[in-house]
Amino acid sequence: MVPTVLPLGVAVSSSPMIITRTPLRISLGGGGTDLPSYYRQRGGRLVSAAINRYVYISINPTFTDDYLLKYSTIERVEDIASIDHDILRTALGLHQIPPGVEIVSMADIPAGTGLGSSGSFTVGLLRALYAHRHEAVLTDALAEQACAIEIDHLKGPVGKQDQYIAAYGGVTSFDFHPDDSVDARRLGVSDDTLGDLEEHLLLFFTGYSRAASAMLADQDRRTVEADEKMLANLDHTKALGDEISEALLSGNTAAFGELMHEHWEAKRARTSGMSNADIDHHYETARAAGALGGKVVGAGAGGFLLVYAPEPNRVRRAMRAEGLGELRFRFDHLGCTVLTAG
Repeated sequence: MVPTVLPLGVAVSSSPMIITRTPLRISLGGGGTDLPSYYRQRGGRLVSAAINRYVYISINPTFTDDYLLKYSTIERVEDIASIDHDILRTALGLHQIPPGVEIVSMADIPAGTGLGSSGSFTVGLLRALYAHRHEAVLTDALAEQACAIEIDHLKGPVGKQDQYIAAYGGVTSFDFHPDDSVDARRLGVSDDTLGDLEEHLLLFFTGYSRAASAMLADQDRRTVEADEKMLANLDHTKALGDEISEALLSGNTAAFGELMHEHWEAKRARTSGMSNADIDHHYETARAAGALGGKVVGAGAGGFLLVYAPEPNRVRRAMRAEGLGELRFRFDHLGCTVLTAG
């Protein structure tokens, strides 16, 4: 559903700086079934986890008659229509934010690494705009509006996972229904299992990935065309996501690791650009060092390789010899948060 234009809020020219913090994510199972082209036919379901690496958005009054926007570049424009950044232009237009604001985006991890940064950016921006207008917003509505911007307004061939896990945080299961409604529930994983995952799940950077939209365009097109092979692959992926959820709920992390391997094999088969010779080599190196399973996080062809390793230091040594850096992380259980507000 495309949101209507929001009513103009109260005067905000004297508002203090607002900062939002929005987590990035790793997908644990069922990823790819959150695209509208699939879930509107068969319903999607996945489990995802927010991690303690973040996108930060700040909004500060400038008392000028323009918009000062700082992200990977700097824009200074007099009207919203002149903004180059698609998400900023769309969000500011929907919220009817008047000029006289500076918006700055920073992130712990650069974009293009497969950790859902675009969805986190959109969620964090919207949360900041609501705080700037002195308005509250429900978590579900925040995620829904972020999805509407990226999917409906900007027509991106992307799914809903990134926006929803960024808004909710935690290790969370999502059901995406054909009518576009979404059910979110925190997966009831024990503290011991969460600790096990934080100790044995490892992330290694393989290089910058292609844009998610480019990687997902083929899946989106073939799903819309009811390609039997693609639909069967996504059906299998959804079933694997259910098995992964059950393994986590029962605390069987060894089974989770083995299911990750099966999940990666299904993901690799989805499109020829999902992996490459270097990633396949890195993955086999991790497996040879004892990793039970893993996968590339995100759209593929780069980004982070996530593996489950019963003996993590063995895998760390093997991957260090490959020249891959590790990103250590813990889970984020808060989701998108306002750090400062007046």
